[in-house]
Amino acid sequence: MRHTVFRRRMIEEFGEIRADTLAQDFVLSSLDQRTPNQALEAGVEPKRVWLALCETFEVPPERR
Repeated sequence: MRHTVFRRRMIEEFGEIRADTLAQDFVLSSLDQRTPNQALEAGVEPKRVWLALCETFEVPPERR
């Protein structure tokens, strides 16, 4: 998954404002206590970040 696809899915699932807030401020224990943005900057694959968010927010499998 590319970063652009990750961002697009974030907006589609959570809305533009909430997606930005989640990416910047929401700390995920499954990403070593990092926010999505921090994880991406550290080199974590966007797909792994997306799946961590999906798990946390119980996104249905058909939208993952």
